[in-house]
Amino acid sequence: MSTVKGVAPPIEKYDGSSLRVLIVHARWNATVVDALVKGAIDTMTNEYSVKSENITIQSVSGSYELPFATQRLIAASRLQATPNAAELFSTTSTGEQTGPPPVNTQTFDVAICIGVLIKGSTMHFEYIADAASNGIMRVGLDSGVPCVFGVLTCLNEDQALERAGLGSSEKKHNHGIDWGHCAVELAVKNRGWMTADHVMFIY
Repeated sequence: MSTVKGVAPPIEKYDGSSLRVLIVHARWNATVVDALVKGAIDTMTNEYSVKSENITIQSVSGSYELPFATQRLIAASRLQATPNAAELFSTTSTGEQTGPPPVNTQTFDVAICIGVLIKGSTMHFEYIADAASNGIMRVGLDSGVPCVFGVLTCLNEDQALERAGLGSSEKKHNHGIDWGHCAVELAVKNRGWMTADHVMFIY
């Protein structure tokens, strides 16, 4: 039986070869989270030519911490991208590096926040889900960097496994794949939206 649920594929093929991507993931429910992270990375690198060296991966303990970590990492990437950032790294007259190794000084074009919440017997699930979803949205709006909401909010373990492409269910699908598609599309479109000649005004 066919279903109407699901996202339609993008109209055009996007080139992600110049993008810098941030992935911040929680360590709770690591088996499911790891599969989701891999799904997102494989999609971006294999289908959109995102360079693996341009994908930064950071972890935090839980989904509640995702917004704060993402906000700080976006801010750090902007600091690295300032003209004075190069002065932080020095060399001797012989060319020997005396400071830390060079870093990628491109700002992040998009962030994917990944976590897995599974409902228990208390209200903890509801509070964390609400805080994480609102926090991630706020980081994107405040920073201007698209933040993909990659937090599964599941009622049981089977739902979580199914949505990470794991388990035996025929309906299983790795949502990390969808987040990878979404991240590249948003990043490329956001670059265009920031230049007036790429904005279409409808009257």
